[in-house]
Amino acid sequence: MLVQLSIRDIVLIDRLDLTFAEGLSVLTGETGAGKSILLDATSLALGARGDAALVRHGQDQGQVTAVFDVPLAHPARRIAAEADIDTEGDMILRRVQLADGRTRAFVNDQAVSVQVLRAIGGALVEIHGQHADRALIEPESHRAVVDAFGGLAAEVEAVRAAWKGWREARRAVEEAQARLLKARADGDFLRHAVEELGKLKPEAGEEADLAARRQEMMGAEKIASDLSEAMEVLAGPASAVPSLAAAWRRLERRAAQAPALVEPIVRAFGEALDRIEDARAAVEAAQRAAEFDPRELERIEERLFALRAASRKYAVPVEGLADLASRYLADVAALDAGEDRLVALEKAAAAAEAAYGKAAAVLSAKRKAAATKLDKAVNAELGPLKLDRARFTTEFSADGTGADGVDRLEFWVQTNPGTRPGPMMKVASGGELSRFMLALKVVLADQGSAPTLVFDEIDTGVGGAVADAIGQRLARLGGKVQVLSVTHAPQVAAKATRHYLIAKETTGQRVATRVRPLGFELRREELARMLAGETITDEARAAAEKLLTVG
Repeated sequence: MLVQLSIRDIVLIDRLDLTFAEGLSVLTGETGAGKSILLDATSLALGARGDAALVRHGQDQGQVTAVFDVPLAHPARRIAAEADIDTEGDMILRRVQLADGRTRAFVNDQAVSVQVLRAIGGALVEIHGQHADRALIEPESHRAVVDAFGGLAAEVEAVRAAWKGWREARRAVEEAQARLLKARADGDFLRHAVEELGKLKPEAGEEADLAARRQEMMGAEKIASDLSEAMEVLAGPASAVPSLAAAWRRLERRAAQAPALVEPIVRAFGEALDRIEDARAAVEAAQRAAEFDPRELERIEERLFALRAASRKYAVPVEGLADLASRYLADVAALDAGEDRLVALEKAAAAAEAAYGKAAAVLSAKRKAAATKLDKAVNAELGPLKLDRARFTTEFSADGTGADGVDRLEFWVQTNPGTRPGPMMKVASGGELSRFMLALKVVLADQGSAPTLVFDEIDTGVGGAVADAIGQRLARLGGKVQVLSVTHAPQVAAKATRHYLIAKETTGQRVATRVRPLGFELRREELARMLAGETITDEARAAAEKLLTVG
């Protein structure tokens, strides 16, 4: 529910902070006191269209903040969560109206689009009045009202699931048809491609492996002659190693005769011969590693050429040839088995359609039963609201299929016998429409109503017993949801649990709208004014006190 409303610099309101509670609260005041301003400010916070004219004269901007105490499972929190808004604690809706016409919207101090603000605001508050945006203006919402009244959530969900299954089955048929048609058109090409790629047998990563091996072989070919020359020097007929070894052995035999002179030479010769042997072994190992069959290089190059030629022919990277071969093979398989598969998919789609039709028929029957009960309940409320000659009906038309079933329904009214019935939004006058809305809301109070309902002067043009009946119904609604009502009828105001007075206050050259809650004495005085007019009599005060004590 709405717990606090703060307004800054909106038209005649310079600064206003109001707190609200459960039940029925009424706002009264003389004509021109600022009741419409208060409603315009509230609508602005809920996402209504902005208007530079709302900003108080001389100010750069105005601002409205509405604070709501919202249950954790309420749809408004889901909408906020989907918009990545922190939903812990109260929900705070804030709208800034700039004097240049631009607006800024915030939810829980996070900037949001006006669309998100409007969606959240619509889930929190419904405004009903002769000139306000009406919550039940779209026939689609009428269907949701009947579903909520009849408790048909499970049936609606079953229809939506069946609709989804049917759509998916139809999509599968359409895709199979398109694939089969394309396969037929490309059949010769596909069969040739499958045969060619089947012979080629491309593998993932094959091109990179072949290119690396080819590069390695070509590098080995270039250094093979150098390795042979090195081996010739180290171990060939012209090698100096035998001569070095013979000289080393002669010196070694002489070492005992002159050790100090010869031994260093012997050690140096030995080390040199060891290094030469190491070099020979390394060259020999390199020669073995570089050995390859020239025919293998030729095969690698032919394979690379074939893969790259196929890549160019089929306009895909070499890496994609394996996947392409798989797709073409599947297309050929689809062509070969496509007819049977298509028949199977068409049977599945027909079964899904039948399942949808059955679920939709069940839902439609239950909707009609619920609508009959709703019509009866609403019509029972019309007599006391001075609409005893009017009739409320729910008109059905089956105009196609959709996720919510086959029904299109709309609330119709006949305001007087002999007149042509028609859509409630078109046939009913402003005052009649407000009372039809009140009757609906009384009947639907337990079925998913917004937690806060605002009624703007729905008692216009009525008085006496009708105004009393309106007040009784608003009070009944207030037992289920929070109700705020702007009223000129003392009979309505007397039924409220809280009463707020809207009045203008002049300070110097400035006029400002003020709103204050009334205790019993001031409330009696306001009701007496509403009864008697400018001059309040003792009789009016007595009548006002009686309304308060009896109401």
